[in-house]
Amino acid sequence: MQINGANVLVTGANRGLGRQFARSFVERGAAKVYATARRPELIDVPGVIPVRLDVTDSASIAAAAEAAPDVNVLVNNAGISTGASLVTGDLALIRSELDTHFYGTLGVIRAFAPRLAGGAILNVLSAISWLAAEGAGAYHVAKAAEWALTNSVRLELAGQDTLVTGLHLGAADTDMMAWYEGYKTSPEEIVTAALDGIEAGRTEVLADVWSKQVKAWLAEDPSVIYREAAVALSNLSS
Repeated sequence: MQINGANVLVTGANRGLGRQFARSFVERGAAKVYATARRPELIDVPGVIPVRLDVTDSASIAAAAEAAPDVNVLVNNAGISTGASLVTGDLALIRSELDTHFYGTLGVIRAFAPRLAGGAILNVLSAISWLAAEGAGAYHVAKAAEWALTNSVRLELAGQDTLVTGLHLGAADTDMMAWYEGYKTSPEEIVTAALDGIEAGRTEVLADVWSKQVKAWLAEDPSVIYREAAVALSNLSS
């Protein structure tokens, strides 16, 4: 899939990775970059087309699909992190994570899929798709569901030759992770890996050392995984 000349839509493009995606697509010669956000007036990337989109609102998704009828590359980046735990956390917050990461991503894919034949979908996932973390129970469940969604959609859209890529990463140096004091990968590095992956036709991109390590642990017993993860996180934070 060639980015140069493509028509791209990026969700959650007003900050963080989404903002970097929009900027990098412009730099790589995309013909159009539709940069979406619930408040499109906050989008400040030169050369993009701002579009209002709330991925948790079906009417908003339909309006965005009408406003961007020629998209052939879709980046599902919009996300939230509430910090809700599963056993004692607010159920409304847990549902909001699933509404955003699972149902929101699915809703956008369903709206744009018919026009993505021969094109590409990139879903921004996480190493937390595979690894639970204290204080991120809802996020873990939502990202795990989004990972499963990515794999299923890939099969369902294979017949129309749509590349479906899952992007996994650890901590990124964005405002969402401002509280984290360990090592954080730059948005530029993560987005470069993602766009290189799309152009290479890859179905999975592991953007940093942490995502590669977590993926490698998956063959282990959970007791081993979480023991090793605790040690690794301690080293990353020191």
